[in-house]
Amino acid sequence: MSVARRLLCLAALLPQPALAQDLASGEAIRAAIVGNTVRGSMVASGGFTEYYAPDGAIRGPDYSGEWSIKGNRMCFGYDGNPSSCWAVRVNGRNVIWVGAGGDEGTGTILPGNPNNY
Repeated sequence: MSVARRLLCLAALLPQPALAQDLASGEAIRAAIVGNTVRGSMVASGGFTEYYAPDGAIRGPDYSGEWSIKGNRMCFGYDGNPSSCWAVRVNGRNVIWVGAGGDEGTGTILPGNPNNY
């Protein structure tokens, strides 16, 4: 097998960036997440459980923040810090937060606000 062919085979095994058609639209993000809770984990910060209120508030177990949807990205701000925005993949109750480095978090969408945050 030639070196070029080996490299091509190895490249096929590497994680691929999310394709635009895999990502949710702003409308699909809003329909799936707003008014619901997401329980999951981010690579950079660990586990979380957050309720995304229709008024733009984020409510967690001992903190709060603000969410917004800008284009086809969901943005989050906490403690007065600037918002960080993520592309989103939604598949049923599963959500994947996609950043510049690829998949950077996952979660499960829970209906409503079961923890009364």
